Amino acid sequence: MHDVIALEAGLAPAAAALGARTRALHLPANRRPWLGTGLRLRRGQSYTLIGSGRIGWSARHPHLHGGPGFHLWARVAPGGRIVNVTRDSGSFVADVDGELELGIYLGMWRDEQGALDTPQQAYDRLAGALDVLVLAWPGSAAHGLDALLPTHAAPALVAERERLAAAVTPPSGWDYLVETGSSDIWRACGAPGDGRICLDAHDDQGIIRTALDLPLTPETTLAWRWRLDEHPSSKAEDSTLSHDYVSIALEFDDGRDLTWIWSSCLPLEHHFACPIRAWSARETHLVVRSGLAEAGRWLEERRNVHADVARAIGTPPKRIVAAWLIAVATFQHGRARAAFEGIRVLQPGLCHDVR
Repeated sequence: MHDVIALEAGLAPAAAALGARTRALHLPANRRPWLGTGLRLRRGQSYTLIGSGRIGWSARHPHLHGGPGFHLWARVAPGGRIVNVTRDSGSFVADVDGELELGIYLGMWRDEQGALDTPQQAYDRLAGALDVLVLAWPGSAAHGLDALLPTHAAPALVAERERLAAAVTPPSGWDYLVETGSSDIWRACGAPGDGRICLDAHDDQGIIRTALDLPLTPETTLAWRWRLDEHPSSKAEDSTLSHDYVSIALEFDDGRDLTWIWSSCLPLEHHFACPIRAWSARETHLVVRSGLAEAGRWLEERRNVHADVARAIGTPPKRIVAAWLIAVATFQHGRARAAFEGIRVLQPGLCHDVR
């Protein structure tokens, strides 16, 4: 972790003069969360994480890997909520008093405090490490970075300051799914109030969710408009090696979800369980568009939810509890660009606009 050690050594005197504290840590890929940093934070205190390195997911398939933007997570313990960097760096505010802890994420979180459902055996297959510089600020992260940059304009610090200045937030009423973490790939776009949501993900992924409470009946229909500008995969998405896609989903009261995807090449109406082991019992995909012949055009969809669930999953549940927008572009490190609008749940006597 020579680059992080050098960065920390170079910054430490100037950071100390500002009242900031620094730490450099090494996180081996095969160590499950959590690792204490030795830094105690007070509630409301800002801190910044600068990460480098790579985590390899498979010795047989070296193209499967992720960096800090996929794997680096933090929490303040005890009792703090987990957070994650969205690129190679991130800045946060402690939500409780306690020690800052870091962890390598893999699989599925059990709760918002960082209990993990992933066994040690899964971590044993990982290779590599992340190196992390932590800066605990006396004031805001932006103020601290602004004070350091005139004399310590390291590229990692510049990139984090630029990220803070151009922060991308999810559309109003939508939040990133806790299990997969935050990102900056989804945003509101178009004219104010028209409900259009745009996606731009490069070697990234993210699921945004909005809560619903609607009955699922034989007449329930999901309607939406979408435009796919760039597909993240040229291969079939029903493999763990190429599971990059764009979709819309509904979550049900039995914990399952069905996603309607735009595939690069799978046949229309093909359905399959998510090939990622941690998601296979939870998520099912159904192909409603295939190929790129209609890329760049706005297309309208209407799907009978009850019929699709019965065919692709089995006995339909009773209620719809959320809608999701999903993008994955991490397995092949490509790019996904798309937009959604006019998302509605329809049934006799009901037309529910999804945000």
